[in-house]
Amino acid sequence: MTSLIDTLAASPGIFTGACVVFGLLFGSFLNVVIHRLPIMLDRQWREQCAELMAEASGAAATETSAPAAQADRFNLFVPASACPSCKTPIRAWQNVPVVSYLLLKGRCAACGTSISARYPLVEALTGIVSGLVAWKFGFSWAAAGALVFSWFLIALTFIDVDRQLLPDALTLPLIWLGLLFSLWHPEAGLAGFPVDLRSSLIGAVVGYLSLWAVYHLFRLATGKEGMGYGDFKLLAAIGAWLGLKMLLPTILVSALVGAVVGAVILVVKGRDKGTPIAFGPFLAAAGWIMLMCGPAIVDRYMGFFGPRS
Repeated sequence: MTSLIDTLAASPGIFTGACVVFGLLFGSFLNVVIHRLPIMLDRQWREQCAELMAEASGAAATETSAPAAQADRFNLFVPASACPSCKTPIRAWQNVPVVSYLLLKGRCAACGTSISARYPLVEALTGIVSGLVAWKFGFSWAAAGALVFSWFLIALTFIDVDRQLLPDALTLPLIWLGLLFSLWHPEAGLAGFPVDLRSSLIGAVVGYLSLWAVYHLFRLATGKEGMGYGDFKLLAAIGAWLGLKMLLPTILVSALVGAVVGAVILVVKGRDKGTPIAFGPFLAAAGWIMLMCGPAIVDRYMGFFGPRS
């Protein structure tokens, strides 16, 4: 074990390659999170609503409901992965990231139903992102934190695209992990990452309150809700990980990209202006860009206003 750690620490190329491979594997798990977590939350909310309705009507829960609930267990690990069409369990060799999709030509081995290209896309994206993080930060605690931050952002992005939902089950742990990670001195990582605890706390608070204020101002001016509370929590998480200094660039980049992409969607798909477009993916993408290039972007921007000889 010690020799493996020494090898990874001594060879940036091997460390980067290992992170790419591990990222591909973890991307397969992220596919499960992206698909199952919203279903789990929906079931939980329905159960809570049923309990409230039962209490309101004076009905008592029956003891027979417990075995049924156990038989219908559904979480990130149970049941095992299977084809959604024919329910055939997916074998190990059919679950190799990206490679299995190519070997199966994008179809179920049992029934021939098409497999969504989303699965290899998430796996490949996670592998590429993990490799870039490893290349940027090297073998360090900063790299470990940046990987965790990046994986959360990928899961939140695709869940928001699918469901227009940024679950508390992901955003709140991401905030707390960012605050805990800031306990390391900022010089432990490259380019000011991780940030110090003070910057992390202020970043989380300002990140949440800034979008909270925009939300309420927009609602007062138009009578409509322009974004969800999940966006506030996501920006708070980005602030907790990257600090106050990176919040304004994150908001500006996400707003610019969101406006461009939103306009393209309206034109290409012919949707009306009232069609809701998830803002979380743009926040997540901007946050990751700030993780990788934020200090350089800010320094270059501030250089335009610095003293000139």
